Amino acid sequence: MNIPEGKYAWMVKIGEKGQFVIPKEAREMFELHPGDEILVLGDIERGIAILPKTKQQDYIKHIFKDIDE
Repeated sequence: MNIPEGKYAWMVKIGEKGQFVIPKEAREMFELHPGDEILVLGDIERGIAILPKTKQQDYIKHIFKDIDE
């Protein structure tokens, strides 16, 4: 499979409590640290997306811009 540059995928397991560990490479890449907040978005057709706090505001502005139009 040819994966485009800048695109990544990791496999994780969901534990009994519904928790999973974000892989170390992803935590380092997105500068995620213990205690950081992330935004989890869900779309029944497209799946789940996780955004670090640094990206949340831009994404939320984009969502509401589309709703207002």
